[in-house]
Amino acid sequence: MTLEEKQQEIIDEFAIYDDWMDKYQYIIDLGESAPMIDESKKTDDRLIDGCQAKVWLDAKIENGLMVLTADSNSSITKGIIGLLIRLYDNEKPEDIVKSDLHFISEIGLQEHLSPTRANGLVSMVKKIKILALSAIPK
Repeated sequence: MTLEEKQQEIIDEFAIYDDWMDKYQYIIDLGESAPMIDESKKTDDRLIDGCQAKVWLDAKIENGLMVLTADSNSSITKGIIGLLIRLYDNEKPEDIVKSDLHFISEIGLQEHLSPTRANGLVSMVKKIKILALSAIPK
């Protein structure tokens, strides 16, 4: 499945819900099913700066693809990073770096987050793209 197809799948899933309380619950549920970072990797160097909650992100390259795991001490934030992992896990670093995340505005996510959570979302995307950029062979 391409990045574009994954984004469309997320957009379609969120379209099922009319109420943002239901969408928040769906985000929380997504966080519970996201690939969890190993407890030993919850280190300060894996914390994402700019997030109100603690968010740990681990990235490695396997067979030329980014493999991502994460966790957060906030259920909504865990769901948000879970959405990003769902999109970017097992993708080529080059594709991650050049991707356009239009699904965020199409589902209305950023406008329904508090300013601090919206800033955290931006920080999460930025960190993933930085890790992907550093993984591209020079």
